[in-house]
Amino acid sequence: MATDTQAIRVLILDDSQNNAERLVSVLRNAGHATRAHRITSAEDLNESLQQNWDLCLACPETSFMTAQEACMVISQSYDVPFIMLSTDDSCEVRTAALRAGMQDVVRADSDALLVLVVKRELTNLQARRQRRIAERSLKETEKRCQLLLDSSVDAIAYVLDGMHIYANRSYTQLFGYEDPDDLAAEPMLELIAPKDQDSFKEFLRTYAAKGEYGETRCTAVTSDGQEFPAMLSFSPANYDGEPCTQVVIRPETASAEFEEKLKAMASHDLVTGLFNRSWFQEQLDRASQQAVSSSQPSTLAYISIDSFSSLQADIGIGGSDLVLADFAQILRQHFPEDALLARFGDDACSVLLEGCEPEAVTAQLPALLKRIESNLFEANGRTVRITASIGVSSISETHHEPTQAIERAHRLAEQVSQAGGNALKVFNPLEELEQMANRGNIIAQIRHALETDAFRLEFQPIISLRGDSAEHYEVFLRLLNSQGEEIAPLEFQSAALESGLAMEVDRWLISRGVNLLSQHRSKGSDTRLLLSLSSASLQDPEIVKWISALLKESRLPGDALIFQFNDADANNYLKHAKVLAESLRSLHARISLSHFGGALNPYAVLKHLPVDYVKIDESFSRDLSDPAVVEQLKEMVATLHNQGKLTIVSNVDSAIMMPTLWQAGVNYIQGNYLQPPSESMNFNFSQE
Repeated sequence: MATDTQAIRVLILDDSQNNAERLVSVLRNAGHATRAHRITSAEDLNESLQQNWDLCLACPETSFMTAQEACMVISQSYDVPFIMLSTDDSCEVRTAALRAGMQDVVRADSDALLVLVVKRELTNLQARRQRRIAERSLKETEKRCQLLLDSSVDAIAYVLDGMHIYANRSYTQLFGYEDPDDLAAEPMLELIAPKDQDSFKEFLRTYAAKGEYGETRCTAVTSDGQEFPAMLSFSPANYDGEPCTQVVIRPETASAEFEEKLKAMASHDLVTGLFNRSWFQEQLDRASQQAVSSSQPSTLAYISIDSFSSLQADIGIGGSDLVLADFAQILRQHFPEDALLARFGDDACSVLLEGCEPEAVTAQLPALLKRIESNLFEANGRTVRITASIGVSSISETHHEPTQAIERAHRLAEQVSQAGGNALKVFNPLEELEQMANRGNIIAQIRHALETDAFRLEFQPIISLRGDSAEHYEVFLRLLNSQGEEIAPLEFQSAALESGLAMEVDRWLISRGVNLLSQHRSKGSDTRLLLSLSSASLQDPEIVKWISALLKESRLPGDALIFQFNDADANNYLKHAKVLAESLRSLHARISLSHFGGALNPYAVLKHLPVDYVKIDESFSRDLSDPAVVEQLKEMVATLHNQGKLTIVSNVDSAIMMPTLWQAGVNYIQGNYLQPPSESMNFNFSQE
């Protein structure tokens, strides 16, 4: 299923294009980015199923197939939720639909119910896909466990009803057998010396009654009759799906050695060799006591591998374990010997430095990030590169609670990872207090920014792949909190719409952008700005008159500005968007349409809007590794070019994307690979 940043891929079975468009609009209005395909024939359905789909919406019958026939075709080989939209949602119809393998039947005019059913089915689909991934991981884990059992130096066996069903090599050798199969028909009681068999039987009765972990000492006997004292540990287990008992036998003659080994195993992680989580938490408790009793500070760093789940899916659990082991070795080499290092989670290690302030530790961490990023990790014959995210918190007299310290460091690392990773963030007590005080108060911050000009503009270059000599920048609006950190744009933009402040925010953006552009063009550059308008401004009857006066005041030509409408807003307010676009073009300004390509028939809106530029939806640039998506992009660009539109692809984050976009005929590209948004228009277009 699509994530929050990916489009939902929807098949629609309906003879009516209008009905299909309406369904796409319903999903988009509910907040789902949607890429849809209307099935036009049985052959089209079979061909479409070569791609991945998240959902199928169907009317009861079309001119070429029924919903039940389509459901049968899809469900035979694919896990795609199937929802029928019908004017009859009686019990009989729903029962027949469910028996045919459909997930639900919704009345065709019940849009609100459809949105809820779609949400439920997409959630269920995601759970099924995650379960399948988990099942594959479980099988791989079981294989690894079997390998560990076979190669373990501990003597381990599984016993069912007193008989051996498995014994590893160490267990077999301990009792003098050459082949584990020789123990298959051997009752475990036969491995106990006759003098201890009665006491051993009593222990087994007690253990069976409790069903918990148990230990007993007795004299064991080898196949050639040699006796030796042993400690036997029993615990409930499963082997090949059967409940049984795991038995671990340790010769008492090596008790001291085994005790040391057990202590090490109890405090260390087997994959990385670092201390384990439970031991580390004990050290955090001790550091907390030191902070309170003697005012000794400590610093805690939480270091997580970015995109670890994707890495694990790519190279497998065994491969990711190898990466983790090398990752741990880098940490050992970087931190001083007295640093306490542990594996704290599947993808993360933690470091405790006692007697150190965060400032001293933080100064060393950029070098660690750089070393991790530049290191070439080897896993199963493949070379892997990773990055990490680091959260740093302190344990002090005023912030001594160990649980809060690790939670803060983990939360900061998560924030860094979600922002792109390969960075660090340090806990700031004042920042946390302000976040608590300002939570839910974004609207007040927007009002404050409007009153004090506290918004900030950033500019990202849009580069021509076809020799256009003009300089283009898209303008982004940023809102900072009192600590100077950015509030997520979607968060404050939605708050501005809800509070009725969106028009004022748009006008601030335009006014400030025009002012800065006028200054920039006075130096002789032919620069144009792309400015996004909210749905509120699309409905503002006074905005064109205001923009006209602004252009005259700044002595700026209208063609220096490109106003961008969101595709969903343009469809929802089509009449307003058409009037606004035509009025802006009368000022010689140009029009751009963003997030293009998500609708079932994306070209329909272009029949009504005089659009100059089309910015293709980011989901296409994210999926360029898929040949089918590349073909769709090429077809879309060709169609747009035939209509006289210039195309823009954003989210270009690597050089490997460039040849594909060039071959597809894209006019302009934009993304962090070229230059991230910055506070000045300083890109050197002459180098491109």
